[in-house]
Amino acid sequence: MQRKNIFTLLFVGTILFVSVGDSVLPKPLSQYSRNTRNTINQWLLGLIPKKIFKRPSQKREEQLDKFQRRAAPSPGGK
Repeated sequence: MQRKNIFTLLFVGTILFVSVGDSVLPKPLSQYSRNTRNTINQWLLGLIPKKIFKRPSQKREEQLDKFQRRAAPSPGGK
């Protein structure tokens, strides 16, 4: 066989193993397939930058506090 055919078969085999191996293969190989897919998914998700919000509602709470201070009647006023 030519090198191109071997690499093509390996590539297609790897894609099939990762994508449907857990539903087709017997028990030990199906677990390897599932673990491989989960590892690849986690790696790909790790490439995406995460914007971590410690308190996403903090700005809204500050706006409500400011509104309540304006709306509250003054202690000696009308």
